[in-house]
Amino acid sequence: MADQQLNAPPCASSPVPTSGIRHINRRHPDRFTVVGNHLAQHRELSLTAIGLATHIQSLPVGAKVTIKCLADRFPEGEVRIAAALRELERHGYLTRTRERLPSGRVITRTVSYNNPPAMRASSVQSPRPAPEAAEPAPATSTTLTAPPLPTPNTPDLDCHRTATTLLADLRRQDPRLLLAERDIRRLAPAVAAWLERDIAPEAVRRTLTADLPAEPIHRPAALLAHRLTALLPPPLPAAPPAGHRPDPLQNCDHCDRAFRAPEPGRCRACA
Repeated sequence: MADQQLNAPPCASSPVPTSGIRHINRRHPDRFTVVGNHLAQHRELSLTAIGLATHIQSLPVGAKVTIKCLADRFPEGEVRIAAALRELERHGYLTRTRERLPSGRVITRTVSYNNPPAMRASSVQSPRPAPEAAEPAPATSTTLTAPPLPTPNTPDLDCHRTATTLLADLRRQDPRLLLAERDIRRLAPAVAAWLERDIAPEAVRRTLTADLPAEPIHRPAALLAHRLTALLPPPLPAAPPAGHRPDPLQNCDHCDRAFRAPEPGRCRACA
C-alpha cells in the first residue's frame, strides 16, 4: 500500500466566486456618466432618489428637470418623483431656488451636485453594527456648500463667445490667472450672466483682476468663481417710457391734502 503524501498541495481555489455579484465591465468610449459610490451605495436615499440623481447627472446643461417633465419621462408618478427630489435636496445632491426675473416672471433654478462636500468626508459608510451594539452618534459636518454660479436667463451664443474670450485672456494681465479649458467652460456662463446685465466686458475684467493677493494663487478658477458669484450686480431697473410725466398734484376733496393723481378726488388715506 502506498504511503500517504502529507505534503500534497491543496486544490486550487476557483477564481470565480461561488456566490454574490460578478461584474463584467467594458470600457465606455463615449456617452457615459461617472457616478460616485457615495451616491450609488447611499444608505439613506431610496432607490428612486438614487436613480433620479443618476439620471439628472447624465443630462446636459439646460435640460428640463421639473416634476412634470420627469413624470412624463418615467413610470413613477409626480408624488414619488417630488419625494425623491426632496431627498436629494436634504442630502446636498440638489438645490432648487425660486427667482423673479426683471420681467416679473418667477422661475425655479435647479443645480445638481455630483459630489456634495458633505459626501467627500464619508463617501461610503462602513457596515452598520449589529442590532445589540449601540449606534454611533451621527457625525456633523461643518463644510459649507459653495453657492451655485450665476447663469444667464437667455442663452446667447455671441455673449458666450465674449465670456470665453475674456476668461482665456486673463492670463495676459496676470499669469497667475491661467485657466484650464474645463474651468473656462464652467465659468463662461457666469461671465455671460454679468454681460446679460449690461456690464461691459472691461468692467467684468476689472472686477475679476482688482486687488489680487500678492502671494501665489494656487486655485485661480475658485477665486474667479467666488468673485463672479459674490459680486454679481443686480439687473438694471426697467427704464421709464419715453416722455413719461408724473400725475399732476390734486387737492383731496376731504382733507385738502395734496396728492398726485390723473384726476381730482380723494387721497389714498381718505379713500
